[in-house]
Amino acid sequence: MKSGGGGGGGQPFSVPPGKRRWNFLVIAVLCLVFLSMLVPLIFLLGLHNGFHSSAGYVPEKHSPFTKMVDVYGQQEANVPRNQSEGKQSSHIDDVIRRLEPTFPKDFQKSIVKEAENKTTIGPPLSVDMPKEQPKGGSNKSSDVKPKNTEEGIKLCELKYGSYCLWRQKNKEKVNDFIVRKMKDLLYVARAYYPSIAKLPAQDKFSLEMKQNIQDFERVLSETTVDKDLPSMIGSRLGKMEAVIAKAKGFSVECSNVDKKFRQLVDLTEDEANFHAKQSAFLYQLAVQTMPKSFHCLSMRLTVDYFRSSPIDEEQLVAERYLNPDLHHYIIFSKNVLASSAVVNSTVLHAKESETQVFHVLTDRENYFSMKLWFFQNKYKEATVQVLNIEDLNLDKDDNKVFPTQFLLPEEYRIFIHKVDEPSMTQMRTEYLSVFSHSHYLLPKIFYSLKKVVVLDDDIIVQRDLTDLWSINLDGKVNGAVQFCSIKLVELQNFLVDKILDEKSCAWVSGLNIIDLVRWREQDLSGKFQRHLQEQPSRKEGMTLRASFLTFQDEIYGLDEKWVLSGLGHEYGLQTEAIKNAGVLHFNGNMKPWLDLGIRDYKDLWSKYMNKENQLLRDCNVN
Repeated sequence: MKSGGGGGGGQPFSVPPGKRRWNFLVIAVLCLVFLSMLVPLIFLLGLHNGFHSSAGYVPEKHSPFTKMVDVYGQQEANVPRNQSEGKQSSHIDDVIRRLEPTFPKDFQKSIVKEAENKTTIGPPLSVDMPKEQPKGGSNKSSDVKPKNTEEGIKLCELKYGSYCLWRQKNKEKVNDFIVRKMKDLLYVARAYYPSIAKLPAQDKFSLEMKQNIQDFERVLSETTVDKDLPSMIGSRLGKMEAVIAKAKGFSVECSNVDKKFRQLVDLTEDEANFHAKQSAFLYQLAVQTMPKSFHCLSMRLTVDYFRSSPIDEEQLVAERYLNPDLHHYIIFSKNVLASSAVVNSTVLHAKESETQVFHVLTDRENYFSMKLWFFQNKYKEATVQVLNIEDLNLDKDDNKVFPTQFLLPEEYRIFIHKVDEPSMTQMRTEYLSVFSHSHYLLPKIFYSLKKVVVLDDDIIVQRDLTDLWSINLDGKVNGAVQFCSIKLVELQNFLVDKILDEKSCAWVSGLNIIDLVRWREQDLSGKFQRHLQEQPSRKEGMTLRASFLTFQDEIYGLDEKWVLSGLGHEYGLQTEAIKNAGVLHFNGNMKPWLDLGIRDYKDLWSKYMNKENQLLRDCNVN
């Protein structure tokens, strides 16, 4: 400092190098602190570009799960949207919206594709229906509920899909009567306290009220059920009730209390909506996550495949793979046990299993585990071939037209309502599963075959399927169970006004007889591709749209007794209907191999697993 003073009064003060370095470090530390606070906030509010998926809830294009598709019915102006918004705090609502989970594939007037490994979840397609109530509810047991409760369930299902059905059936009874009473008292006390605190000469009472509020907040932050409440809670309740009664006796500005009540209502509603969205997100995460035991099985099989000697049995049965005189079944799957259950249930009910040939199409990731599993396990006299669709030597033109990525059947959840009755109680949910892009490679993959039966991997067969091969399709390409609760003419806006026959019904995958000869003659694969390219900007639900248009006038309706759908989302199906169905389709999110599966139907699927298998035991598959 002294040396600096003798340098001449006209020169500026010079900061020593040590201090300059110190100042730089201080600035750097402050910047790091600021960034450490800013970056988490950016991710929390979803301000970065990649937070929201363009696909909607679950960010994947043709994953086994869901993408959001916004499609509106022919009279969308008649349907009120976002009825519950309006009075909510705009700031909190914005935060909640940014925090909304990207899921279920469960369509606020949009379409949702859904399944275990084939589900799409998101806001559903809203369809305006005529006044007549459509047929088809005979398989569902009647369940009369109060109108307000039913509307609440419908509204929840509209926003969050099958999560609401699961929550309704799995809700645990909680003994929290006193806790809820404490919350109500705290709610009222908070509303009155700001006005009481402003009153002159009431400092002592204001302090007492504040202490009671803080005491309740502390207790409620530590417990959610009555059994965890501290002793002497009764006296605390009495004190709070007395404080509130005294507060109501003061002359306060009603508008202030009313304003505070409204603020608390907004915050409470926003908090409830936030927790509902987070719960729905966790549900979808559980639906989309492979069970640990299944992952263990897949890994063990893959490791064992590479440890074992090469499988040479293919050459012995190669002729059967190409023999058009045998009964060929096609299964698209990424799930070892699901595909095994389909094969096992089909073979066990067959009178002549030696004529059956199963072709299991999968991806590169699951190919080796499936290959070893079907090599080690025998299914009577039936033959099982496992194919990696991603490594097939198809024409280059086919690879350009259709993605090489293996895709499972796609499922859509649709909400339907009457035009003149937009009430939630008049809405119903339907699930449709259709072919994916991979299905349109079948004529090329099985070039020597004339006829095949395509099975989804979430079905169980309960009768001999031999009769399917004697059905005359009358020149049609696809023998499928029709879903006449939904008429294609009702989806004209969604289908770009190309449905000509007003009586045409929607159709579903799960069990389909395919005439490959007619398919090739009609060039349905090329037709499908052209429909995909017609409106490239409307990517939402394009597979559903293109599938319906491609197979228009090419569907032969099978007897509805062949397939009973809904075991993956519909509670209360009648036992007699389940018993009489030829095929049970577990379409929906609640697959039987998941912990979230509907308990009443799980045994229908699990009985086709070999529980004595050592690998299943080692991986705790049950």
